[in-house]
Amino acid sequence: MKDLTLKLADVQTKMKAKKSSYNKFGKYYFRKAEDILEAVKPFLLQHKVYVTVSEEIVATDPVPIMQTTATFSDGENAIHATAIVGVDLNQKGMQTAQQFGAASTYAKKYALGNLFLIDDTEDADATNQHGKGVAAKVATKIKITPAQMAKAKDFIAGGGSIDAIQSKYTLTKQDLTDLQSVSK
Repeated sequence: MKDLTLKLADVQTKMKAKKSSYNKFGKYYFRKAEDILEAVKPFLLQHKVYVTVSEEIVATDPVPIMQTTATFSDGENAIHATAIVGVDLNQKGMQTAQQFGAASTYAKKYALGNLFLIDDTEDADATNQHGKGVAAKVATKIKITPAQMAKAKDFIAGGGSIDAIQSKYTLTKQDLTDLQSVSK
C-alpha cells in the first residue's frame, strides 16, 4: 500500500489539469472532470495504475443523493475519494435524465478533485499586486434584473456558486432565497 500511496503522491504533485471551459455569465474559466481525466492519463502507464469512477444512489428521501467514488488502484490496493451531491428534481427546464446527469458531472469532478488534491479556489498570487501599482478597484454592484436572475438560476443549476452572483450583483433576501432553492 505504501508504494501505491507514493505513486498517488507523485501524480498529485506533478499533474496539471487545465481549465478548458469558460463561463460567460460569471466570466471565469473552470475545470471539468474530463480535464482531470485527460491530465492523469500520462501517469497511468508510467506508474502501472488505473483510475475508475463509480456512482450509486445512497438515499432517496427527501431527494435522491448520489455518491461518486474516484479510485486510484494498482490492481491489488486502492485509494478512494468520494463526493456526495443531491439531485434537484425540481430544476425547471431539465428532464429527469438531465437532472441526474448534472449531479453526476458535478460529483465526478469533485471526487476526482478530492483524489488528486485539486484546489479550485482562486490563486492569491494571480490577483495580488505585491505592493506594486494602484490600490485595487472597488467593484460597483448593480441590482439584478429579472432577466439576469433567470440566467443566474440557470448558472446555479449548472453547478455555479451563489457567491459568484453576489460578487457581481446586489441581491435582496428574496433573491438569495430564490437562488438557494435552485442550488438545493
